[in-house]
Amino acid sequence: MIEFTEITSGLQFPEGPIWMPDGSIILVEIARGTLSRVAPDGCIDVVAETGGGPNGAAIGPDGKCYVCNNGGFSWENEGPNGEYVRPTGPSAGYRNGWIERVDLDTGEVEVLYESCNGNPLHGPNDIVFDTHGGFWFTDLGKRHPRRLDLGGVYYAKADGSEIREVVHPLVTPNGIGLSPDGSRLYVAETETSRVLAWDVTAPGELRMDPWPAHGGAEVLASPEGYQRYDSLAVEANGNVCVATLIRGGITVVSPDGSSVEHLALPDPMTTNICFGGADLTTAFITLSATGRLVSCDWPRPGTALAF
Repeated sequence: MIEFTEITSGLQFPEGPIWMPDGSIILVEIARGTLSRVAPDGCIDVVAETGGGPNGAAIGPDGKCYVCNNGGFSWENEGPNGEYVRPTGPSAGYRNGWIERVDLDTGEVEVLYESCNGNPLHGPNDIVFDTHGGFWFTDLGKRHPRRLDLGGVYYAKADGSEIREVVHPLVTPNGIGLSPDGSRLYVAETETSRVLAWDVTAPGELRMDPWPAHGGAEVLASPEGYQRYDSLAVEANGNVCVATLIRGGITVVSPDGSSVEHLALPDPMTTNICFGGADLTTAFITLSATGRLVSCDWPRPGTALAF
């Protein structure tokens, strides 16, 4: 079990944590429909009311926060005493998902993308910027009572001028991240519990395996046993750290996939991890079912993000 410090509680399904230079954490509260800031003392302030279902978040080259909005979920309470909350299907008013940009100073929210090539975004989930100023993001798809919308991987420009579908279809692509040198793109699929990897050949371009299975990706890891993968972050040595559902915790996968280690946490909806602190050796983790943000000393530094 990871030894951790609870920073705050009472969050409404937190995800997408971003460590800020002032020591605060920017994150989303999906069930609340907000982008929020958690101060080092645990105080929570709402930065913006986004509506829908704000999910993954990242700071862009302009200093604004770019948010994957899944369009909204419906919710259920689970656990022996109904103490856990989890998303189920789409919300009653769901129509599609979108990518939005939030001004952290004013709280202004601007929608950048709602579709690609005429196809609506179903459930944008996680996002990572490259050093060129563009961003990769996943569209998880959407679970309906009798069907599942397939997802994919997209690349877009921060100024709202271009979006391209790079990989489609995938089965519930969720977490996304880049290797320390930006040469590899990693994606975690939730329902298959697989970590996929591609070589990045240019901004928004990937080398595809000629065999079309798995979206042309290398299957880096696919551990046995029932679990579901959520967001991910990458260590400076290239390890991929995947927040793991059901088996609550963080699964650490070596860059070549030869080593897989699971570090347990007491929440079946351990959804996100990011690195912060002066040397990037503090991990900040969202325990979403119980509405907590926690931190812990991490044995290795994380990769510095592009912005």
